[in-house]
Amino acid sequence: MLEDTRKIYDVIYCCEYLGFLDNAEKQVGCLLHPCQNDGADMRGISFYGRELCEGHLCPSYYYLSREEKLALTNIASDWYLYGLCVTDIDLVKSYFRLVGERVCETPSPTRLKENGLGDIIFNFFSFKISWPFRSSATNRFGKYYFDGSEYMINRIDYNALGCEGSRFNSIFLSLSSDFQNMQELKEGEKLIEANIDEFARAYLQ
Repeated sequence: MLEDTRKIYDVIYCCEYLGFLDNAEKQVGCLLHPCQNDGADMRGISFYGRELCEGHLCPSYYYLSREEKLALTNIASDWYLYGLCVTDIDLVKSYFRLVGERVCETPSPTRLKENGLGDIIFNFFSFKISWPFRSSATNRFGKYYFDGSEYMINRIDYNALGCEGSRFNSIFLSLSSDFQNMQELKEGEKLIEANIDEFARAYLQ
């Protein structure tokens, strides 16, 4: 079966030289990097070129705190999920702000290895894949929606649902939520709240 190589979003360039670095298909990286080619740097043939590839760091590098980055290593074994989440600054910062408020401190990365906290974090970020209220629109990607080469931030019409908003709005947007009614909104809030409650109980033990 041939892979569909068509671009999903015109405004986002996806490097065709990103691939698996190991036979077990667990590690993803640059196939042109000298570490993969006996010291030969082949990045010059890519769309971005060697200099840009070598010096570029994604926005998450600058905007996520050290604690947030270390916490995300709990899901690093799932390369696909890790990639979805580490680039979603709003989702990461919103989650750790909410759990921090519940435990009255910035969660310590060393503590996250205890009491199953890593699994709880993994379960939350897995909503990126399994969220039951995800929009079926093909032009949605996280909080953004695309129109050809343009992209805009989506909005949830809370007035149409019969309320003024949700404290989980930034998370809902990152999960590409499309609630059909108030009941679905409340169910979504319960899912997020249940994970935060579970995290707080385990963290404070």
